[in-house]
Amino acid sequence: MTTALTGTSRPRRLATLRHSAVLAQRSLLKTTRNPGPIMNGVVTPALFMVLFLYLFGRPVAGSTREYLQYLFPGILVMGAGLAGMISTGSAINLDLKNGVTDRFRSLPISRTAPLLGSVTADILRYLIAVAILFVIGLSLGFRVHGSIPAALGATGLAILFGFCLSWVTVFIGVIVKSAEAVLAFSFIAFLPLQLGSSLASPTDTLPGWLGAWADINPVTHVMDACRALLNGTPDDGSIGRTLLWSAVLFVVFCPLAVRAYGRQE
Repeated sequence: MTTALTGTSRPRRLATLRHSAVLAQRSLLKTTRNPGPIMNGVVTPALFMVLFLYLFGRPVAGSTREYLQYLFPGILVMGAGLAGMISTGSAINLDLKNGVTDRFRSLPISRTAPLLGSVTADILRYLIAVAILFVIGLSLGFRVHGSIPAALGATGLAILFGFCLSWVTVFIGVIVKSAEAVLAFSFIAFLPLQLGSSLASPTDTLPGWLGAWADINPVTHVMDACRALLNGTPDDGSIGRTLLWSAVLFVVFCPLAVRAYGRQE
């Protein structure tokens, strides 16, 4: 009996992965026609980087070059996080409201495949956004002082956190009524998460109430971890906290999103 169950569950898992891959390809094709989410995930962080660099570089660090070494890792996290917060939830919500999801349900595919396909496609979007931001950062004078494996680890941490954070907006995209509501939530969440962090300056230089929030903000831990890896400095436990926060976001919001999506009959 156990053998039979194992034999049937494995093909189902493989079928789910295959269906998810096909739907991920569909999502990427949509991106080629509408590159807005990727552009927003690149242009907005790049603008923040240039503005912060030349507004605060000399007052905070004494020179723009030194400040860029501090600022860029946070911008990298912003790029992956912003892309995840905006693209996936809106796309799923539009599929629900336009009847595309009903067509998926009429097909012999897994109910979770549309969600998995969309977030899988997001990984490529994160890679593109991060690669473009690296090009911009290097052109402005940023240099990686850590090892190449450490730099790849920083990139992986930023993408991992963006992937796990995207499940929050997937859940929101399933339960709210319109894509505009998803965008509104993303914008509201963007301000305290991305800006109320160690992005522009260390948390001990912030006002008491803001510093207290920044110290517990998961985005701060990701930025500090990427900063340590890219600059070759001690991480002070920020890498472990980043992995823990990523696991919490995924474990909590992935099942919630899948369950809510399954109830959308």
